[in-house]
Amino acid sequence: MPAGSARRGSSLLATRLSAADLAAYDPAALEGAILLAPARLTSGTLRKGTRLDVKAGNSLVAAARSGDLNQPVRLAWPDPDDLHEDEAAEALAVAAAGAGIKRVPPRQSRLDLIAAWDGVLHIRSDALLRLNTIDSLELFTLFHGQIVEARQVVASVKVAPHLISAGVVAAGVGIARENGRPIIDVRGYEAFDVGAIVTEPVSGSDLARFEAGVRTKLEALGSRLRETRVIATADVDRAEREVRTALAEMVLERGLPIILVGGVSAGDPLSPFYAALNGLGGRVLRHGVPAHPGSMIWLAELGEGRLLGLPHCGMFAMATAADLILPRMLTGERITPQSLAELAHGGFWARKCDSDSHPTREISRRRHPSRLRIQHEQLETPG
Repeated sequence: MPAGSARRGSSLLATRLSAADLAAYDPAALEGAILLAPARLTSGTLRKGTRLDVKAGNSLVAAARSGDLNQPVRLAWPDPDDLHEDEAAEALAVAAAGAGIKRVPPRQSRLDLIAAWDGVLHIRSDALLRLNTIDSLELFTLFHGQIVEARQVVASVKVAPHLISAGVVAAGVGIARENGRPIIDVRGYEAFDVGAIVTEPVSGSDLARFEAGVRTKLEALGSRLRETRVIATADVDRAEREVRTALAEMVLERGLPIILVGGVSAGDPLSPFYAALNGLGGRVLRHGVPAHPGSMIWLAELGEGRLLGLPHCGMFAMATAADLILPRMLTGERITPQSLAELAHGGFWARKCDSDSHPTREISRRRHPSRLRIQHEQLETPG
């Protein structure tokens, strides 16, 4: 064994060769070895992690014999069941990536996963954690539920050593694909017709601001605002009847899958809206969400439809937790109380209701820059 050699695990040989040692080597003996550190030659640099072929072995030995190489070279020879880091990363990436994910070729031993289309990123965080508890395996991602755009990097895979046991990689692959479910996928937007109900008196200009804000968000993600109903009466019985009629027509008869509701507080059980909803067989799934701003958002269901109650600032295009929930609904995801509970981690996500900070605005700016500028000016004009 050359001076400075060591064995990792069962039989992997890693060695440090001086230029003099390397000059005495048969180049053929280097074939298949892995560089553990860069080797800088006059003809160029062989990067760390390079698997030496005959040509690279000849270059190294020739450089050592000519004096062009005067630094030690660190090498490892793989065991029969070892995988190169790029092969291991590729195997993990293939297993972890689901629909809407593309792989980018490895670069400096890291393999990136990118979104194939605009949508919402989904991560099985429990499996992600378990995979990363395996020594030497690394899979790191953006946040679950985050809005992403096509070609955006959403995750990366890396294997720490340049050589790793195939058995270790197989354990990671098993977690990444357990029960046939990938760890990462991007769910694309569907084209939905969305309705809106406002249950408080609003001026014409305020209603225009509300609809402009809703349209901006919906159209940026491929859906459209189909209809807005305003129920402004102060008479409780009449308000309940009008809400009931609106819900029955919009959800049960016309089948609108999503209704945005403004003016109904999550903390007011006496609201005639809730009485009308219950009377039609609907129910509130969650009062409030663990996120700020927008902690008074509520979620309800009626038949196949979902109703999302907006906080007051969310009615006028300001950024709230609704901007984390609505895009997921527009991918066809059936939002549940569990989905909303998961917002708690990272739920303190904005300092103020800032109309420029909601997640759909940058997408809108890219697709409809002139229209968005006009709408933004309207939204910032005092009502």
